[in-house]
Amino acid sequence: MNRRKIIAVLAITAGAALLATTATALSRGDDPAPPAPGAAVVRSDVQRTVTAAQERLKRVPGDAATWAQLGSAYVEQARITGDPSYYAKAQGALDTSLRHKPDGNGPAHLGLGALANARHDFATARDQAELARAALPDTAEVYGVLADALTQLGAADEARAAVQRMLDLEPGVPAFTRAAYDFEQRGDVDSARLALTRALDASPSPADTLFCRYHLGELAFDNGDLDEASSQYEQGLLIDPLDPALLQGRAKIAAAWGNLNDALTGYADLVARVPSPQYLHEYALLLQVAGRTEDATRQFDLLAQQERLLAAAGSTDELATSTAAADRGDSATALATAEREWNRRQHPLVADALAWALHLAGRDAEAIGHADRAAGTGWRNATFAYHRGMILRALGRTQEAADALGSALKINPHFSPVDAPAARAALVGLR
Repeated sequence: MNRRKIIAVLAITAGAALLATTATALSRGDDPAPPAPGAAVVRSDVQRTVTAAQERLKRVPGDAATWAQLGSAYVEQARITGDPSYYAKAQGALDTSLRHKPDGNGPAHLGLGALANARHDFATARDQAELARAALPDTAEVYGVLADALTQLGAADEARAAVQRMLDLEPGVPAFTRAAYDFEQRGDVDSARLALTRALDASPSPADTLFCRYHLGELAFDNGDLDEASSQYEQGLLIDPLDPALLQGRAKIAAAWGNLNDALTGYADLVARVPSPQYLHEYALLLQVAGRTEDATRQFDLLAQQERLLAAAGSTDELATSTAAADRGDSATALATAEREWNRRQHPLVADALAWALHLAGRDAEAIGHADRAAGTGWRNATFAYHRGMILRALGRTQEAADALGSALKINPHFSPVDAPAARAALVGLR
């Protein structure tokens, strides 16, 4: 399964670091001891930040800094709960902060940038990060929010410069994980792994360790190393046995190893707790593979409902909508949403989605240019290679198609429970 979700997770890292600072600033000497590592550790930390901020605002309702801290905490709550209603709360708190301090309010602009990234409004996120940078030019978190926005807007060189500035200011988990993603997009997997390992070594908290273990697992999985991926996920689950991302990794490994029933059970439990679009989509695909068509349709319907909820909360992710529509067989929606997303931002993931949607619409002569653009970054992405191979096959460019499909299966033989078998079948036909 492709990694379109990774930047959405990375975008929260700066927010998490900001929340850690906030929690310290708002704590009192008689606070209870932090919870032991476990399922509630991140949620508990964020909730304590929210509670402390709310209590302070009862006493000092005009405190702009605390309103900004509360808004950032709500952004994090949206992430860990999958509940988009927190976006409106975050917006309200951050806007209130700006009303109390309209000029030079770097924390409020930083929070608004993180919120915009979470809503996939990357142009707004970039603009808010620039406002935050003007007020806080030597604050690492600012460059994290800026780098996330620029990355998704397709401004790779500018994003890399922002990551480098972040590394210069504070070489910790948020900077190293963003550096890893930059390396990965350029096809430098060894450097990406090294950066994530450095992030793991620098992890100051269980939450950061979980984050690094998951992404080390994802990097291994996406490059076909199931044993290493499983090891990373399981080491993380020793710290938090109920972490959703790590449980998703475990279920994905089960599917790759052919343990379909275990994978389906894992995903069923996961979507019952965290009905995020990503998990619902992946579960629907596995149900299709298992021949449970009605159940798969039900999950796709739930996915559509969740996307409507996100849209009502101000979040627009037409890349995810296009990908889900393509997998569901709705080529018209896949193309319309991919074209709209491409008009907003030219990231390789969007180029790939548009290429595939054009292919499904029978417009392969147009599709190949976008597929070539996605592949041109050097990213070792099996989904990119598979889509490009199928487009080349449709164009009658047989040898190039075989090379691309072979590359997809070499990068990761288990990249998708649906598309990997299709790649093998197409390759046999070509040969």
